[in-house]
Amino acid sequence: MSGAQPVTDATFDEQVLASPLPVVVDFTAEWCGPCRLVGPVLDELAETYAGTVRFVTVDADSNPGLVARYGIVSLPTLQFVSGGELVDVLYGARPKAVLNEQVRKLLAAV
Repeated sequence: MSGAQPVTDATFDEQVLASPLPVVVDFTAEWCGPCRLVGPVLDELAETYAGTVRFVTVDADSNPGLVARYGIVSLPTLQFVSGGELVDVLYGARPKAVLNEQVRKLLAAV
């Protein structure tokens, strides 16, 4: 499978926090216009970094536990997780170059 994979309240800890790879988590929603701009960019980056970084999405409307747990108040919110620890957060839609640089920083921190 390529592209960002969905995770839920039930699968987040296993798929993100316990991941041997660093993870980019995209908190998103169907109704969110900026989220629809970021999604395809993250899918492209997921293919570029396949095998080195995992990309996952969390539907904020369907996973209120994660939204509450991480205090998500703005969509899209991108979390960068390494070794089960939150290492950085970006709020709002960003250009591909900015997202790519953020992923490179995440890899450099590993």
